[in-house]
Amino acid sequence: MPPPTSPVLVTKIKVQLKLAIARLRMVQKRDEALAKTQRRAMAQLLEQNKVDSARIRVENIIRSDIITELHEILELYCELLLARAGLLEASPTCDPGLEEAVKSIIYAAPKTEIKELQTVRTLLAEKFGKEFVLQATENSDGKVSEGVVKKLSVTPPKDELVQGYLEEIARAYGVDWPKGKNKELGDPPDFMDDDDDDENPSGGQAQRVLEEPLVGVDEEAAAELKAQEDLSKATPPKSFGPASPLHVNPPSASTDNIHPKVTLNRQELTTPTKKPAAVTRKPSEQKGDGVPDLDELAKRFAQLKR
Repeated sequence: MPPPTSPVLVTKIKVQLKLAIARLRMVQKRDEALAKTQRRAMAQLLEQNKVDSARIRVENIIRSDIITELHEILELYCELLLARAGLLEASPTCDPGLEEAVKSIIYAAPKTEIKELQTVRTLLAEKFGKEFVLQATENSDGKVSEGVVKKLSVTPPKDELVQGYLEEIARAYGVDWPKGKNKELGDPPDFMDDDDDDENPSGGQAQRVLEEPLVGVDEEAAAELKAQEDLSKATPPKSFGPASPLHVNPPSASTDNIHPKVTLNRQELTTPTKKPAAVTRKPSEQKGDGVPDLDELAKRFAQLKR
């Protein structure tokens, strides 16, 4: 029988969950930076043709990626518990909607370096009891996430995975490995439909047929055909048709992208700038920067006197 739940205990769990989420995100950024350095060193080994050394060291990169994926899963579970903290207060037993997240954290916390997760595990054990923790640690009921169990299993990576990592690293850093993989494929095969070119001209041949003078056609018909051909080649202007109601703002500038751009189908989208409307002045106002002429003032006074 689990002990009764106290609001103070749930508050402590929420605080530790927030700290665990922050720690997990920080560790993920650190591991990503280290992985870039390791991949660069791996590319140098492949360039020097030290394949055996690269195959051994690439297992560290694979393991680091697996741990990063594990941290991402645990971060999602912590956010889930934080969002559903009301269910922790509602009942002393574990709600079915939280069982997978709670047992996955209890199962994985001792096998990670995140101290905040271990604190969360201790508080969850205090809430749900020792039997619940033992059941989650042994995964006797199979409620722990399959992905968490798989990523925490200590098994050497397969040869196909190692080969794929090495090829991807070589491609990313422009290293020709394996040697000769990018050889030319040779000449293309001959096609069997060359005899039909005279019957069904296409491409450049059709263009030459259109450009040749038409025999037996009067000048008006030839001119009309020429006009239709030119019209089919012409492209409508960008301002043709109704304007789109959608407006896309470019992203804000950052250190990674100092000059942000918005592209669609590899074409840069520019925000149209409205030109200021031209101010038209009367001939009398064009003299002296908008000051009326003396003759114009005299005419106005004469009209007022009338």
